[in-house]
Amino acid sequence: MNVEQLVCETLQEEAAASGTARGDLADRVLTARRRRNRRGAAGAVAVAAALVAAVVTVPEIGGDGEAASPASESINGDVVAHPDQSPPRDMIAAGGTAVSGYYAGRRVEQPGGDELFTRHYTVLDQKSGRYKALDTKWAWVDVAPGMRTAAVLEGELPARRIGMLDLITGKVERWIPVGRPVAGVEWSPDGKRLVATAYSKNPDRLIDRPGDHPANGAQPHGSRTGFYVVDAGSGEVGPFRTLRQSKPDKWGNYQGNSREDVGWGHDGTKLYVEQLKTGNGKSDHRAWYTPSGARTSAPAKERFAGWSRAGLSPDGKLVAVDGDSGGSWIVNSTTGEKVGLVPGMQPLAWADSKRLITIGCDPRKCGGRNEFRSQLMLVTVGSKKAVPLSGFRKASDTYLGRWEPLAAAR
Repeated sequence: MNVEQLVCETLQEEAAASGTARGDLADRVLTARRRRNRRGAAGAVAVAAALVAAVVTVPEIGGDGEAASPASESINGDVVAHPDQSPPRDMIAAGGTAVSGYYAGRRVEQPGGDELFTRHYTVLDQKSGRYKALDTKWAWVDVAPGMRTAAVLEGELPARRIGMLDLITGKVERWIPVGRPVAGVEWSPDGKRLVATAYSKNPDRLIDRPGDHPANGAQPHGSRTGFYVVDAGSGEVGPFRTLRQSKPDKWGNYQGNSREDVGWGHDGTKLYVEQLKTGNGKSDHRAWYTPSGARTSAPAKERFAGWSRAGLSPDGKLVAVDGDSGGSWIVNSTTGEKVGLVPGMQPLAWADSKRLITIGCDPRKCGGRNEFRSQLMLVTVGSKKAVPLSGFRKASDTYLGRWEPLAAAR
């Protein structure tokens, strides 16, 4: 069965089951004990309008041989899928969200026993509509909503300036210097601000402490010092806000993650850092702060977000929660009540208020046999069907070369 048949058959099955066509993901951390993904979401598909509103167009080419408009605008189908590509070569999108790029991780042994985790980024080239590998000097990349600009940091981290990389020209249009070195940046939901997390050491470098037992290997450390909020338009850097990580215990062991970046809440009014469970097993998964650095309560509708990258739906009514090989739960954002189960282990981003781009495997094809056999899928709340958006990633949790998708608003 060719790619077009596979996609069409899947969509047709969904339409038949519902009686109508449905119209309606950086790494999070690196630790010796736990690795999770953060941030940081979806062959062209053209199906008859009676089945699905998915039309893939080709960018218009001007007289100078360049695209007349950014690829993310010209390729405007509701569902743009390439289930034969892994990693993807051509733009993937669904609803209002696109896969802005992806990275492949590597752990590199360093002199003296340290280990350095590095990311090699590929982002959407707005001229061609294809994904293009970036220079390996960029140790951190976050793509803004609209996918015209990416905030970049040079390696080895931490860096003393933030670059604004134009995704149409491929050039850094502006540098924003910071007083204290930063190792992570994240765009606000409206694309107007950045939060830059400062560290005294590279959070992606695991440290081999002298005298430590060899079996322990390189260990995480807590070197976060605070954060800045940056106005992306003017380049104005706000006051430095102190926000340190917890200290090692009396034996010198650090219980957290080396990278614990500051991120934005759903509406851009509050900031958070992800946290591990406390000793009694209780945790709300996130500690919340105001942009001025004061500790605050969680937004009412984000109390149940957990580790999920997708989090709150655009209309604020639902929350997608990370799951397992059996699927991911959708919960009511007000009550926390489970209202649905969708295929996929890791919700990446909402395509709209009813559909999710997620990482996982259609249970009809995998049946939980290997939870690491995963691909990008489009799933719908209230349905067990999954539409493949990309090809499968290598089915291994220890394969660090696997590509990790990033998502942004189109």
